[in-house]
Amino acid sequence: MLSYTAIGIMSGTSLDGLDIVLCEFTYNKQWNFNILKSETFEYSKEWNKTLSNAPNLDGYNLFKLHKTYGQLIGEKANLFLQNINTKIDLIGSHGHTIFHQPEKKLTLQIGDGFEIASITGLTTISDFRSMDVALGGQGAPLVPIGDKLLFSDYDYCLNLGGFANISFEDNNERLAFDICPANIILNFLAGKSGQNYDKNGALGFLGKTNDELLERLNALAYYHKKHPKSLGKEWLDKIFIPIIESSKISVNDKLRTICEHIAQQISIAIKSADHSKTLITGGGAYNKLLIHLIKQKVKSELIIPDKNIIEFKEALIFAFLGVLRLENQINCLASVTGANKDTSAGIIYQS
Repeated sequence: MLSYTAIGIMSGTSLDGLDIVLCEFTYNKQWNFNILKSETFEYSKEWNKTLSNAPNLDGYNLFKLHKTYGQLIGEKANLFLQNINTKIDLIGSHGHTIFHQPEKKLTLQIGDGFEIASITGLTTISDFRSMDVALGGQGAPLVPIGDKLLFSDYDYCLNLGGFANISFEDNNERLAFDICPANIILNFLAGKSGQNYDKNGALGFLGKTNDELLERLNALAYYHKKHPKSLGKEWLDKIFIPIIESSKISVNDKLRTICEHIAQQISIAIKSADHSKTLITGGGAYNKLLIHLIKQKVKSELIIPDKNIIEFKEALIFAFLGVLRLENQINCLASVTGANKDTSAGIIYQS
């Protein structure tokens, strides 16, 4: 029986902070996991600003940030591991995405693996996306292999993170894609009301759906593309936010309309019978308005798991991607990304 104890580290587009999780993985005919510890280290205002501005840096300062951000990850990992006596086999670190333009064969996640490995003394695997993009793929989503091997009890795995994405089996093949913006745009709008996020969807509940804005959003070309497809912050800034900003309605009405938009796009993605089960994770699982609207529109049974899975599923799966990489097993699926072959992706940095 295979057995690994691994750390997974994730930083999402919502810039909430570093999600770190300690997990046990075992394999005996099938993979199983157990989360031993989880914690989110919120970014300081300075780090939030630095990461937000990173796409505008010149080459020298971007590479410098790649190193210093790797140091931050390593330091937070050490802090997380205080009083942990368990032997750790590896760290799987996603890093923080600065550019994601797969159509130009560009994707960049910063957080130098050498820095993480040297500070923690642990083998570190990172840069999981570049090989897939080089092979003509989207480099995203990466989580579906974990959905397939760790969460096979569910017909659909829906993540309501910075972007909403979904994965599912279709004719014995795993498919997945980014659906639409989610927390990244909801948090952006909540910020205009002086809040980091719309807690429980409270502001959205006060708003009204604006049909004109909703129609403009639903008409965007991305939603008519066939998968594989993925979204990045560049698309959000260039295409999505200008439409939101051009509307003169209130922030609350925008939040309500965005939630309606997200729910409608999810309902298109989940073409399910009544007996299917959908696992919902990510911060959007706490948005009561969004969940209410999704329930109205999909037939599938929606299952919201415990806090550890809601908040740390992606970090868990990046630990798992690291395990698969060390085992030289496939951890990136061409059926999901559109690459010309499956790969065992990620660079291994020995401590």
